[in-house]
Amino acid sequence: MSPCLARRAATAVCVAAIVGMIVSAVNESTAGALTAGMVAAAAALAMILVTAVTADGAPGVGVSPVDESLAAEIEDRVRSLVAMGADEAEVRELVGAAVRLGRRRRRAGSPGPDV
Repeated sequence: MSPCLARRAATAVCVAAIVGMIVSAVNESTAGALTAGMVAAAAALAMILVTAVTADGAPGVGVSPVDESLAAEIEDRVRSLVAMGADEAEVRELVGAAVRLGRRRRRAGSPGPDV
């Protein structure tokens, strides 16, 4: 089962459990409301766990290690541009935007240009 499908299933169970809590509360069934609440809590925990153990979850999860030589090269190039008169804040903002673009392209599965 894919992580996306697991999260969707857990979301559906959670929504159904919330409806169950409401219906049980209207019918004055405390036990039913508590049971539905426990099911909703378990579904929410399942969503958290699936996100925590997969690479396509929250940002920073499953990220590959930093390439120190590439990071050093980029830092050297930033310093070089600043030494030539570029505004350091703007250069760093541009580098950050390029990183965000690369992450979005990777998530979308679209091939990027070879750099």
